[in-house]
Amino acid sequence: MTRPRTAVTVAGLPRFEVTAALLRDIASTEPSPEGTRLVHDLRRSKRLLLLRAVCDAAGPGGDVPAHWALLEEAERCDPGAVHDVLHYPSTGVWAEETLRRLHARRGPTPDLGHLGALAVAAALRAGVPFKTVLRPSHGRLALPTLGVLRPERPGPFAVTEASWDPGDPACLPLHPLPGGSPAALDDLDPYRVAAPAARPPVQAARRLTPRGHKRWDTQWTGALTLLERYDTARAEEVRALLRSLVPLAGGSRSPGATLPAAPGAVLVRGQAPPALAATLVHEVQHGKLAALADLLTFHTADRTPRYWAPWRSDPRPLDGLLHGTYAHLALAGYWQRAALYGARGAWAQHARCRAQVAAVLPVLHADDQLTKTGRLFVEAMICAERHMDELPPPGDQHVTARRALDRERRAWRAQHPELAASAPG
Repeated sequence: MTRPRTAVTVAGLPRFEVTAALLRDIASTEPSPEGTRLVHDLRRSKRLLLLRAVCDAAGPGGDVPAHWALLEEAERCDPGAVHDVLHYPSTGVWAEETLRRLHARRGPTPDLGHLGALAVAAALRAGVPFKTVLRPSHGRLALPTLGVLRPERPGPFAVTEASWDPGDPACLPLHPLPGGSPAALDDLDPYRVAAPAARPPVQAARRLTPRGHKRWDTQWTGALTLLERYDTARAEEVRALLRSLVPLAGGSRSPGATLPAAPGAVLVRGQAPPALAATLVHEVQHGKLAALADLLTFHTADRTPRYWAPWRSDPRPLDGLLHGTYAHLALAGYWQRAALYGARGAWAQHARCRAQVAAVLPVLHADDQLTKTGRLFVEAMICAERHMDELPPPGDQHVTARRALDRERRAWRAQHPELAASAPG
């Protein structure tokens, strides 16, 4: 394996072709093999470019060349193992933070030693004989996709192919989630939320006990069972696009989150299977749109929060409004299918999500900061929302949801009179 290289456009990404038909399909939130493949390819290309940038910024000195040489050797034996390690979600968090530190004039030292941990993890999985010296952090050596190694003594540690034994008390393996999914429950990796020196937007839970792992197994199995029962395509999409589930601390305000730096990870609070299934659907959409936004420009707006989002109490920037609308459109579709299957309370959930999306889509469509691509995307979302009319909820549930939303909108406008124009109605 050579240092990550790829033919790129001026914007820094490989030449991808996204047809109008594919863009409309993705905008509908409905899963498709073509859409999933594009998301995977975009994530892969961005990660390789990021790793190339880290290696270039680090320069030819130090241990980086030796670490990369070990990755090359591992790839010759097992390309899949190296791919999985380099594209593991937490690797992106480490790479972005390391690149920031390499370019900063002052601040924390970049953690270039973690590249050695990536190489060791890849070599261990590929079965390559090796010996390399790494410096554990706080008595631990994190090995992405494997877990954490705890050396007996402090200081530099000579790692070999015999160092990792999941049955050894010195080794803490990642907890695999049941059901045949490639996803792991990651409560170990130090970069699962943010680099240690950074201020994390959410708080990861501490290492779980065996009882905690069992509880998550139950929640995960129940959520996947519901997804497969109500919406097989979305269950397959979750399996295809999710690589790690990161438990959040109990005090986290949001039930779930995604980090653009960690594609393939969903950060989630413990919750009952019906709520977890919905959270997975919701967060996977954020990941899809984030990947697409690395390639396409949907708008020219800045990050100023000025828009009403029915699912938030605080004003949102246009980009946040677009992301939230997209995720809630998927939820409206999921709850509609669950309701048709007979899930209790699903029609009310569908009606509320759809009312929220329907209230915001006209605001998005009318915004002159949308690009041509962004307008096409929003128009496809509008079509998908209107298509739900073919299977409406019984009774007056839509009317009830819209009335409740109107009350919330009036209250928000009263709290934010200077932004009332962003919440018409």
